[in-house]
Amino acid sequence: MAHLEFFFDLSSPWTYLAFANVEGVVERAGATITYRPILVGGVFNAVNPAVYAARESGDNPRFRHSWKVLKDWARLAGVTMHFPNQYHPAKSVHAMRMATALEGDQKALRAFARAAFEGFFGGGENLDDPDTLERFANSAGLNGAAIRAASVTDENKARLRANTDELIARGGYGSPTMFVDRDDMYFGNDQLPIVEAALKRSAA
Repeated sequence: MAHLEFFFDLSSPWTYLAFANVEGVVERAGATITYRPILVGGVFNAVNPAVYAARESGDNPRFRHSWKVLKDWARLAGVTMHFPNQYHPAKSVHAMRMATALEGDQKALRAFARAAFEGFFGGGENLDDPDTLERFANSAGLNGAAIRAASVTDENKARLRANTDELIARGGYGSPTMFVDRDDMYFGNDQLPIVEAALKRSAA
């Protein structure tokens, strides 16, 4: 059975779109998926610092048009996208530590990620506030206080760093980065059609 790894950071609007669309891709391909939390700022600092320069020079036709395309994709995916909002660019270290604490329970991780994505991009709430993140977890039927406590352990922090370092070592440069059967890398929501094709080839 083909397998997809989905490395992600909750602060990325394009990752939210991919998150909303990827389950359908995996289902249609008859594949399995593992979600891998990372800290995308660590990736940018290591291998893709041009992202910061692009943000600073964001008042250009291509950059402005990207917001329009983002809303078009959100409409197609059926998600609410109020972005950019007052918390952009968002810090995500607390959110990703909580996500990492759930990595061993993929169902719970998906539920937390969905609630956090919807709260930040749909509701304009603060992704970097631990109280808000705990509430997101509770709204997903999880124990927010327990997840928050687990997220600040040294072991969990090290796991998030290890995930981020692993993605960099494997050639990743942002979120979401996806791997089909370990070595076949793809990036971004717009590459999901070729991800699906690759999963189907692998399954065949």
